Amino acid sequence: MGPTTVPAGPPEAAGIVFMVLFFGFYALMFLFMMAAMAFWIVALIDCVRREFADPNEKIVWVLVIALAHWIGALIYWFVGRPKGTMPTGAKQPPPTH
Repeated sequence: MGPTTVPAGPPEAAGIVFMVLFFGFYALMFLFMMAAMAFWIVALIDCVRREFADPNEKIVWVLVIALAHWIGALIYWFVGRPKGTMPTGAKQPPPTH
């Protein structure tokens, strides 16, 4: 008789759970990074389009957004954005509540 082969059993459940958690974590991190980058771009464009009372204030906010990335964009959105106004000829973004 020749050598007998043992059929492979099902993969271990712990290995499957580890793989799902591992790749799920990185998938969620990727989605978070994409959302943060999109928000960063929107905030940067909004800041560049707005008019501020002091021209230096716009430069400061652009630097805050550019250098602090999504945290800077978040700070601008709640602190700096209400201080600026959109030019009269520009299309107004929808209000945020």
